[in-house]
Amino acid sequence: MPVALITGASAGLGAEFARQLAAKRADLVLVARSADDLEQLATRLRAEYGVAAEVIVADLAVEADVARVAARISDAEDPIDLLINNAGFGLPLQFADNDIDDEVRHLRVHVEASMRLMHAGIRAMRGRGGRIINVASVAGFISRSTYSACKSWLIGFSRWANAEYIRDGVTVTAVCPGFTHTTFHERMGLAPGHEGIPTLMWLNADDVVREGLRDAARGRAVSIPSLRYKIIVALTRVLPASLTSGVARRGRV
Repeated sequence: MPVALITGASAGLGAEFARQLAAKRADLVLVARSADDLEQLATRLRAEYGVAAEVIVADLAVEADVARVAARISDAEDPIDLLINNAGFGLPLQFADNDIDDEVRHLRVHVEASMRLMHAGIRAMRGRGGRIINVASVAGFISRSTYSACKSWLIGFSRWANAEYIRDGVTVTAVCPGFTHTTFHERMGLAPGHEGIPTLMWLNADDVVREGLRDAARGRAVSIPSLRYKIIVALTRVLPASLTSGVARRGRV
């Protein structure tokens, strides 16, 4: 059976990736900070789908924890076929109002940890094949603080890596959802509906994951779930940055 390693697997899109992959009979390596939530998810998936579910408790803002996860990816005796870099979080305030240590931790999780795990994944997968999915955001196409910058980096690097390593049998896909019904906004301390975003703009996690997995299987470098967000991203290429960044201030994608 293929083996998928998922970071940020305890909730939200990470848990949905785990569920859909388990339904396809993939074995799992689940990574997150919350041991209890991970064990509960692993137990449920083992019972429901009969798959193996390994648990690694790790904080990807901590270098030693990132190294432990990278070592698991590099294990040639029990190889990883699909790496999903999903771990991440948002900050509730504008850049100048946030604590700089929080901003640095945010950068480490979104960019440095993803880069280190991609490095381990590509080195391990070259020649035998494999897939990497980086969960980015449509925010990566819009100018808005460090969250946008981090997601933009993921998108740009995924595009390059997909073109560079596809010849070695490794594909890299940036999945870029818009506003999605998960616990992401609540963990930032924002009440549901706080952003004032129209109902039409919200996506369901199962649809985002299903389309992301399909695009990754097709070897696409960028996946933008839903037609409405594809149109929005196309508009960002022609609209002035001052306009798109102003709209983005209404909420966090």
